[in-house]
Amino acid sequence: MKIIGAVDIGGTKIAVGAVSEDGKIIFRVDCPTQPELGFAAAINRIKSMLHKAAAHTGGDFEGIGVACPGPLDPSTGVIGVVGTLAGWEGGNLISTLEAEFRLRIAVENDADAATLAAATCGVGKGSSHLIYVTVSTGIGAGILLDGHLYRGFRGAHPELGHQIIDASSGSCCYCKASGCWESLASGEAIATWMQEQQPVPVRRTAAEICLLAEQGDTIALKAMDREGYYLGLGLANLITVFAPRTIVLGGGVMKSSHLFLPRTLNTLRDVCTQVPVENTTISIATSESETGLVGAAHAWLSKYAPPLGDASSISIPDQSVSLAILNSSGPN
Repeated sequence: MKIIGAVDIGGTKIAVGAVSEDGKIIFRVDCPTQPELGFAAAINRIKSMLHKAAAHTGGDFEGIGVACPGPLDPSTGVIGVVGTLAGWEGGNLISTLEAEFRLRIAVENDADAATLAAATCGVGKGSSHLIYVTVSTGIGAGILLDGHLYRGFRGAHPELGHQIIDASSGSCCYCKASGCWESLASGEAIATWMQEQQPVPVRRTAAEICLLAEQGDTIALKAMDREGYYLGLGLANLITVFAPRTIVLGGGVMKSSHLFLPRTLNTLRDVCTQVPVENTTISIATSESETGLVGAAHAWLSKYAPPLGDASSISIPDQSVSLAILNSSGPN
């Protein structure tokens, strides 16, 4: 049984683990990303956690897979200008980890890695036309068309999180656009909007705001309504352009999807009128904490161990809810 070292880098948290080739997480450890400390500091923490994971499994890894926000070059492992990882530009994930572990390293855009996991062993298993959207600190997405991961020219990753949703909103983004999807519907966007509504600005996390909404806070409830609306507009664009069979929604913000998903679905009904929207199913991946690591491992397996052989047996625990959007109900 192959054991893969897996690294899932996010804007807020880094997860490192040991994953078996059938998709089971044998060991996991997390740490804060602290991007302001720089790439070198983060790599040192990742190395330490990988050594800890290897020691826990009692042996060496077959290889190491890394999922990281883009833009980045999967072939070289070089990170581009990533808004949530400011200052990491030029950092090379492949060369630094190869030098430490003397293993083959596979690097993949985090959304693409999650897409591979969702389509192969998650809630989207069996879907050949799938879009995986992660709504967390930022918004990212991966696209599967006719069973193949879509890449742009020279392997470029489409940044669906930076499509323009509402240019008049005044919400600015590090991408230099005003009113992109990430600036309006990400966890960071929820926190920023909520802060702007306070007479005395108080910075809260998206998770804290969701908790306030659960408790009936009026402004927090408005933040959830706004989140549902803008999330719905972005998804409507994806359905109109790609007409996918499945959209899988993951990321930390989706842990509170019950607070805003009805608004999202109503928005889809209202504005997504030019394609057979009833053909698209929206699924909520509630095993998000495992999807990132399993996706990183799958990125390595898909690159260095094709064909996957036992791929059909890989599974992420089934904790997902599938929602056919035209059969869902919610407030208007």
